[in-house]
Amino acid sequence: MAPVIVRVPATTANLGSGYDSFGLALGLHNTVHADLAPAGEWSVSVSGEGAGRARTDAGNLVAVAMARLFAETGSASGATISCVNGIPFGRGLGSSSAAIVGGLVAGNELLGRPLTQDALFRLAAEVEGHRDNVAAALFGGFTICWWDGASRVAHVDPPGGLAAVIVVSEDGLSTKKARAMLPHDVPHVDAAFDAGRAGLLATGIALGRRDLIGPGMNDRLHEPYRAVAVTDLVAVREVLLAAGADGAALSGAGPSVIGLVVGDDDAEAQERAALVAASAGALLAGQPGRRAPEVVSLDRAGAVVLQA
Repeated sequence: MAPVIVRVPATTANLGSGYDSFGLALGLHNTVHADLAPAGEWSVSVSGEGAGRARTDAGNLVAVAMARLFAETGSASGATISCVNGIPFGRGLGSSSAAIVGGLVAGNELLGRPLTQDALFRLAAEVEGHRDNVAAALFGGFTICWWDGASRVAHVDPPGGLAAVIVVSEDGLSTKKARAMLPHDVPHVDAAFDAGRAGLLATGIALGRRDLIGPGMNDRLHEPYRAVAVTDLVAVREVLLAAGADGAALSGAGPSVIGLVVGDDDAEAQERAALVAASAGALLAGQPGRRAPEVVSLDRAGAVVLQA
C-alpha cells in the first residue's frame, strides 16, 4: 500500500449555546503523512504548531488513534507518521480532534478503507471522549451531535456564506481543566435559556440568518464559569462584536475567542471578516496574551485524503 496524505480542518465547538453538541469546521489544517510499518514500530515527527510539545512516539494522538483503528480491524501494523500542523496547539480550536481524525482516516486509507465514515466517527468519539469536535473535523461544515446509546451526528452544509475571525490566546488551557470549572448542576432558568439560544444559533447557521446567530451565541452553561480562567473573554468578545462580527463566543473550551460573520456567499463573508479583523486588531492593539485577529474560512469538506 502506498503512503497516504490526509488533511484535517480545525474546529470550533460549543459556539456559545451549543455546549457539547455544536461544531464548525474551519479553514486551518493539519496534514498527516503516513505509511505502514511492521507491527509495534511507530515513528512520529511533528512540525509547525505543537512542534516540541506534541509527543513523537506511539503516544502521539495521531498514532494512538491509528493504533486503535488497527486493533479494531485486526491489523497487526505500526506506522511511520509525519505531522505538519497549522492548527494552534491547545487553544480551543480542535487540535486534539484533528490529530485523532487524521490518524483514523489515514489508517483507514492505508488498510483499504475497511470502515465507513459513520464507523470512523463513532471510533473518533470513543478515542476523543467528546463527539462535537471530531464530528466537524471529519465531516466539515456545521455539525450537531447527540447521544442515544451511541454517538450520532447531523451534518449541515450552510447554504449561505460564513467565515470566522479568531483571536488566539498565546497561552493554552486544557479541556480537562476547563471542564473541571463547570458545576455539576445549573439553574433551570439557565438550561432553558441555552435551549432556546441553541435553536436560534442552529437555525441562523442553517439559513444564513445573521440576526439569529448573534443572540444564538449567548450562553449561560459554560462561558460564565470558564471566564474565571479566561479573564479577558468578555473584553475580547465585546471587541469582536463592536468590530462588526455577527456573533462571538469562546472557541471550544478556550482560551481562543471566535467571531462569526455571515455573507451572501463565502467570498462576501470573508470580505466582511477581513474588515472585522482589521477593526478588532486596532481595538486589541497592545492586548497582552493575544495574537492578532485572523480571518479563517468555513471548511466544507472535512477530512480529505490528498494522496493514497
